[in-house]
Amino acid sequence: MSHAAPTHPTPTWSPLRLDSRSRPVQLLAVLVGTMALALSSYVSVPMVPVPMTMQTYAVTLIGALYGWRLGGLTVLAWLGEAALGLPVLSGGAGGITPFFGPTGGYLFAFPLMAVLTGWLAERGWNGHRVVLAFCAMLMGNALCLALGAAWLASLIGLAPAIAAGVTPFILGGIVKSALGAATLKALAMRPATR
Repeated sequence: MSHAAPTHPTPTWSPLRLDSRSRPVQLLAVLVGTMALALSSYVSVPMVPVPMTMQTYAVTLIGALYGWRLGGLTVLAWLGEAALGLPVLSGGAGGITPFFGPTGGYLFAFPLMAVLTGWLAERGWNGHRVVLAFCAMLMGNALCLALGAAWLASLIGLAPAIAAGVTPFILGGIVKSALGAATLKALAMRPATR
């Protein structure tokens, strides 16, 4: 009786092929990803109590492009940089304070967003199926709003949390999801290189 080695499903979507790259290349990808996340934090539309930034676009895109494992790790590394005091969050914020204020729930949701969109992208919800890519991005944004609102509700109550922390961001979430899906579609149309 022979025992075959267990097979692990290979991702159906891996435009950067990071899962098959060396550790140094993966570490470089994490560094580049944290820089992209930091830059996205500076593209901001002031709103109260949480500004609308391009962070959720970058988080979902990194999840979809890096895969759920490396995407989630990249977002955690970026949040680690923020916790250490680096000015990588919205408006140049850093330190521990944003994790315990009104933005805490959104910040804690970001790694889960990357994991969700990466997991879905690996299973076909990607640039080859743009409607599913849009749905994956939208689900990531909805997860962020739900967790962010739950946290905010513990601070200011449910109705005010929905009014201030969800409703103003629904249209932005839809637009950023469409932009993310369009980005994935554009990448899927590129000829493959080796």
